[in-house]
Amino acid sequence: MAGSTLGTPEQLRDPDYTPPLGQAIPLGIQHVLAMFVSNVTPAIIVAGAAGFGFGSQSPDFHHLVYMIQMSMFLAGAATLLQTIGLGPVGARLPIVQGTSFAFIPIMIPAVAGAGVAGMAGLMTGIVLGGVFHFFLGTFIGRIRHALPPLVTGLIVLMIGLALVKVGIEYAAGGVPLKGKPAYGSLENWSVALVVIVATLLLKFFARGMLSVAAVLLGMIVGYLYALVLGQVNFAPVGNAAWFTAPEPFRFGWEINWAIVIGMCFMTVVSAIETVGDVSGITKGGANREATDKEVQGATYADGLGTAVAGLFGGLPNTSFSQNVGLVAMTGVMSRHVVTLGAVFLILCGLVPKLGAVIASMPITVLGGGVIIMFGMVTASGVRMLSDVNWNRRNMVIFAVSLSVGLGLQLAPEALQHLPDTLRILMTSGLFPAAVLSIVLNLLLPQALDGNTDKG
Repeated sequence: MAGSTLGTPEQLRDPDYTPPLGQAIPLGIQHVLAMFVSNVTPAIIVAGAAGFGFGSQSPDFHHLVYMIQMSMFLAGAATLLQTIGLGPVGARLPIVQGTSFAFIPIMIPAVAGAGVAGMAGLMTGIVLGGVFHFFLGTFIGRIRHALPPLVTGLIVLMIGLALVKVGIEYAAGGVPLKGKPAYGSLENWSVALVVIVATLLLKFFARGMLSVAAVLLGMIVGYLYALVLGQVNFAPVGNAAWFTAPEPFRFGWEINWAIVIGMCFMTVVSAIETVGDVSGITKGGANREATDKEVQGATYADGLGTAVAGLFGGLPNTSFSQNVGLVAMTGVMSRHVVTLGAVFLILCGLVPKLGAVIASMPITVLGGGVIIMFGMVTASGVRMLSDVNWNRRNMVIFAVSLSVGLGLQLAPEALQHLPDTLRILMTSGLFPAAVLSIVLNLLLPQALDGNTDKG
């Protein structure tokens, strides 16, 4: 189907092939639509946790707008590192980079309330974590054996479980409103439900781009509904500039070792995720395995993109799996298609008015969207765990790691006497669960009591 209008089957499997511009531009925009909401959502969540707030009533609203801008600008720049490359950096494949959800459980406690690190400590941790991620590229192939589906699936599951609470709180009216009459009101929930229903209808009953961009379009429907309810304030949009350049060290520079260690640890997870995405693209788009050079280049680009993001007030980035699915669905392997989408993202990131429009979105609209997105993160973890051979050994590893990780996440007061650095890492839930699962997987014998108990 695609071959008759876009090129021959051989051309479509070639990353260096460029389809006719009339088709390449819509395909590039489609990649942007597929990742747009997922890309800007972490910035909105972290900015909200830092107290930057929603709407013009917040004195730090401009910081929220800036972080949304950088989510778009830096995702585009990091994507260009993957598609065009820079020396050994970049897989030179149609890989879309974007802001990662995986780091949110580490970032929220770093900046929330009094915050043990604040924005300066967070951004410094992101830069140093990105540098560590970059160097992972030199030996990424040698550590993959330590992260089988049992470990990676558990980590992704824990990420999802850590985030679902955020979705519910946002749908109810946002954490800052908790305890006030508006929190949990029927009006707030109605907005979130409109987003969820519209998204599901588009996802399962629409076709083509309408289905691909279902979450984005569902949130637009919810935005319009909130507008009718009088929940949207456009004053900040009118006050926003038409152009703003990225600003280095906008939030300062301060080393906090809890954040640095947490970021470095999570980059290992991100690196493994990228290896999987690279393999998925080459298998789905060209029916071949990824080369070592492609895997290494993709990891380098991941790390460099994250380090640069931290310098300019952005958040860690990673490859986006939904775009891997798009490559398989369209059958178009061209990296130049994704390059066009990256250029579009960069242009959007330079326009504060667009960031202000996104930032004017009521938190209840975001809540409806992230309930779906965070649920999908959890479901992805369950899917990865479905590849596990559930013998007695693996069940013990999973049980102990999940119990300790989730338990500390739910009862952070249990570690109130620990130093701040260690407490942040342990109460994230991710760190103890991941360390336990990795260590137990390496140390425990392949069969407990000589019984494999295959399930």
